[in-house]
Amino acid sequence: MYSFLTHLECTNCGEQYPTDKLITTCPACGKVLYARYDLAAAAKEMTKEALIGRPWNLWRYHEIMPVQDPANALTLGEGGTAVLSTPRLGKHFGFDKLFVKDEGRNPTGSFKSRGLASAVSRAKELGVSAVSIPSAGNAAAAMSAYAANGGLDAYVFMPEDAPAVMKAECVTYGAKVYLVKGLINDAGKIGKIGCDARGWFDVSTLKEPYRAEGKKTMGLELAEQLGWRVPDAIIYPTGGGTGIVGMWKAFDELEQMGLIGSKRPKMIVVQAENCAPIVRAFERGERFAEPWQGAHTVAPGIRVPGAIGDYLILDSVRQSGGTCIAVSDDEILEGVRELASKEGIYSSPEVGAIVMAAKNLRASGFLKQDDETVLFATGAGIKHTELVDFDFAVLDPNDPNVLDAIDRAYA
Repeated sequence: MYSFLTHLECTNCGEQYPTDKLITTCPACGKVLYARYDLAAAAKEMTKEALIGRPWNLWRYHEIMPVQDPANALTLGEGGTAVLSTPRLGKHFGFDKLFVKDEGRNPTGSFKSRGLASAVSRAKELGVSAVSIPSAGNAAAAMSAYAANGGLDAYVFMPEDAPAVMKAECVTYGAKVYLVKGLINDAGKIGKIGCDARGWFDVSTLKEPYRAEGKKTMGLELAEQLGWRVPDAIIYPTGGGTGIVGMWKAFDELEQMGLIGSKRPKMIVVQAENCAPIVRAFERGERFAEPWQGAHTVAPGIRVPGAIGDYLILDSVRQSGGTCIAVSDDEILEGVRELASKEGIYSSPEVGAIVMAAKNLRASGFLKQDDETVLFATGAGIKHTELVDFDFAVLDPNDPNVLDAIDRAYA
């Protein structure tokens, strides 16, 4: 069997549903559905030895992925991203073992390639001809790319101020792009109207069961890359939270399959100070996060006022002994520069947030010097050129004092 998918299960009320029909959230309570597998059977096929010869893409773990027929497994080469040692940044912050998993190397420049490859593949397999998404940018680009790859129509609803590069990507992939006055939740409202009236399938964050399955491959892959073990801490920029939820699910599945032990990394959520609903709920001891009013930040990927999977995010943090932390926009931009100038990794502003969270958590003592810590660099910085604002020196090749001008430029 290509996949050992058995059923869908509600993460809230426990109701179970078959997998042969399109479904979004739990019909009984409206909460998030998980894909479930016959893990005992899958373990006999997805062995350490079997994985050795497989391509490093999303579908190397196909036994515990939702697509039933390999012909429907869309791929642009996503996954297999590097785990990079960052000794200079680590020394600067006081870590002996600080690493970055560079998701900006995915086909559409972010970790969103994973989730949308899975969601669009499964939607196609179930007969969908048109997909829709509300997005701050990267998810829309990924959905548009995989829709094009699979021959599906794509409808994108983005805030007006979404990064220009990502708007251009979606249009180039052939998607129909609509800019919305407001934030991602406002884009979601309009997208839902379109889905209800036109029959498009909504692949919003955690509003269908299969996007999280693509994101969980970050956890599967990390464990394999580390020699079938997990690090002491994972620091993750969190908007809708599919990645952190997916990885937590991945570690549970790997343990049930006998591939890792019971150890779990501290799962650390990072948000922006001016959009931090998960951080606020964590600090209040609440399981559900009240939507954030007036959200704004330079990091569009974490400008998410409310998340349907809030309880799953908070559960994973608390069960792992992790924490939630917010950083300022100034810190976010500083973090981008720190990672780029010390390690040569140019990442998105969301990554700047986790860089500075690592610094702050080490300074506070929450993370220890010898904690093996992995930062998930979820996107490439090249897609955020609007954040680069420098005064460059302009040199005249005929200036007899050009060396003086060179020295003055950075004095």
